[in-house]
Amino acid sequence: MIGQLISHYRILEKLGAGGMGVVYKALDTRLNRTVALKFLPPDLTRDQEAIDRFINEAQAASALDHTNICTIYEINETEDGQMFICMAHYAGETLQQKVAGGQLPVDSAVDIAMQTARGLERAHEAGITHRDIKPSNLIITPRGEVKIIDFGLAKLAGQSRLTKSGSTPGTVAYMSPEQVQGKPVDQRTDIWSLGVVLYEMLTGQLPFRGENEAAVIFSIINEEPEPLAQHRAEVAEGLQRIVDKALDKDLETRYQNISDLMADLATGKQDSLEPPYLSKRRKKSRPQKEHLLFSARLGISLLATVTVVAGYFFLASKEESKARLTIAVVDFVNETNERELEGLSSMLITALQQSQRLSVLTRSRMFDILKKIGKKDVDRIDESLGRAICEQANVKAMIIATIRKFARHYVIDLKVLDSEKDEYLFATKVQGLGHESILMMIDNSAAKTRKGLNEKDEDIQTIWFELARIWAITKKCSLLRNGTPQSPPLRKLMRF
Repeated sequence: MIGQLISHYRILEKLGAGGMGVVYKALDTRLNRTVALKFLPPDLTRDQEAIDRFINEAQAASALDHTNICTIYEINETEDGQMFICMAHYAGETLQQKVAGGQLPVDSAVDIAMQTARGLERAHEAGITHRDIKPSNLIITPRGEVKIIDFGLAKLAGQSRLTKSGSTPGTVAYMSPEQVQGKPVDQRTDIWSLGVVLYEMLTGQLPFRGENEAAVIFSIINEEPEPLAQHRAEVAEGLQRIVDKALDKDLETRYQNISDLMADLATGKQDSLEPPYLSKRRKKSRPQKEHLLFSARLGISLLATVTVVAGYFFLASKEESKARLTIAVVDFVNETNERELEGLSSMLITALQQSQRLSVLTRSRMFDILKKIGKKDVDRIDESLGRAICEQANVKAMIIATIRKFARHYVIDLKVLDSEKDEYLFATKVQGLGHESILMMIDNSAAKTRKGLNEKDEDIQTIWFELARIWAITKKCSLLRNGTPQSPPLRKLMRF
C-alpha cells in the first residue's frame, strides 16, 4: 500500500501490525499533516451492529480532548469496504517497546501510570471503558507524554468475552478476572489492567503468566502475583499496596474509581523516591537491636490486646448463633526462621473472635482437648494435631496458614479446611513489608476469612484500631536489659 492514496491520505510507511489491525504512517494531503491510519481486520467488521457500536464509542472518545488520549480525526472506509481509523501520529515508542528492555526507573513507572490514569479518568467520566489497557496501547512521546490509543477496539473484537480466536497469552495477561470469565465489565477492569502494567514496569515481569492462554487465565483467577520486593528490593511499601489493591480479584475491594488510584499514586511517587526503610532515620538505627526489640514489644502488645479485646467480646457476645461455624486455628508454619513470629495463630484467633459467623476455639481449649486424647506436653499444634482436635470436638473447619519472607517482604498464605470432607472452603494471601506490617496482615487475613466464609460485609469490623493503638504505645517502651530481650516466643505467652 506504500504510495497509494486512500481518500485524501497518502500512505508513507508501515508502522506496525497486530491482531487489531495494520497501522500506516500517512500524509493528510488536505491539511498537510502526518497522521496514522489503522486498517481494521475484516473479521472485526463483518457485524454491522458491532460496527455501529464501535463508531458511536469512537465518536465519543474523539470528543474527550485530553492530553493523554490519542486524538481521533475520523473513521472511514476504502472503496472496497475496508474500515480504517485516522488518528494523530506521535513520534516516540510504545510502552511495550520500553518494557522490553526490562524494569523502568521507579519514578518513570509511576509517572507513566499516573498519566495513563488521568486519561482513563477523563474517559470514565464520559462513561467510556477502554477494556484493553496494555503496553502496546500506550504510546510514549519524546517529551514523555503518554497517549492511550484504541478506544473501543476491545469491545469490537469481543475480547471482553474472549470470543476472538487466536488471542495470545500476552494479551490475555492484562485482562481482569471478570473479563476472562465473560462477565460484564466496567471501569474497574481498566483499573486492573493498569495495575498489571504498573507491576510489569516495576518488575520487568507480568504478574500472571503461563505457557498458554488457559494457564494465564487460571493464574488470573486463582493465583496471587509475586511480591514486588521479590523482583526489586527498593520498591516502596506504598507502591506494593497500590498494586495489591488494583489487582484485587474482588471487585468490591478493588479501587472503585480511577481517581482514588491516582491519589494513591501521587503518594506512592513521593514514597518511591525514599522508601521508608531507606530513610535517614532508619539508616542511623541499629537493625539488630530493632530485631531484638520486636519479640518483646509484640509479646506485650498481644497480652494487652487479648485482655482488652477478649474481655469486650466476652461481654458483648453472650448469645451464640445457631448458624455459627466452629473453627480451630492451628499454629502457623513459620518459614521465615524468625523465632519471634511463633504465635501468630493466637493473634488470628483474637482477630476472629469478634465474628458473628464463627465460633473459634481458644488456645487453652485446644490444649485441653489434646490432653484428653493423651497428647500431653505439647507446645505446638500442627495440622496433624489440629485434625485430631477437630475429630474429637466435632469441629467443622480448621485454618492452616504459612508465613514466608522475601527480603523484607512478608507473605501469609491462609486456607480454611473442611475437616469432615477434607477439602478447602476458602484460601487467601496477604502481604506486607517489615515487622511493622504483621499486625495489619493478621487483621486483613481475619477480615478476608470472615468474608470468604459468607459473613455479611456490614458485620465485619476489624480490630486493627485497637491493635494499632496498643502497638503504638508499646513501641515507646524499651524492654532490653544488657542487650537481651526479656520476652519469650509468642506461642508460650499466648496459651490462654
